[in-house]
Amino acid sequence: METTAKVQPAEELLNIEVIPGSPDKITRIGSHLRGKTKEEIISCLRRNADIFVWAPQDLEGIDPQVITHHLNIDPGVRPVKQKKRHFGPEKDKVIQAEVDKLMAAGHIEEIQFPNGYLMWF
Repeated sequence: METTAKVQPAEELLNIEVIPGSPDKITRIGSHLRGKTKEEIISCLRRNADIFVWAPQDLEGIDPQVITHHLNIDPGVRPVKQKKRHFGPEKDKVIQAEVDKLMAAGHIEEIQFPNGYLMWF
């Protein structure tokens, strides 16, 4: 199996606190930016800090009709059960934590089909 190289930024990046004093709310900008350009970008990011989404719960208030993903599933067709993928215990924990966060925020829900299949939408 051929592996692909991990994509790297073209240059070093600087961490910018979008909300000063909140080290967990950062974004990154290119380190090549200098002077007025750099300051204008940082100023723009901070002026618009309210549009950043830091957690799934931050998406509350957005109409689900705008961002909801729907799958067109024919109820008369039996779904094909795919082979279970094994990621290892560490990745399984991370995946489950992300699913739990999205479910708690109401962004996905578990659907039980009559044939016993489970899906998350």
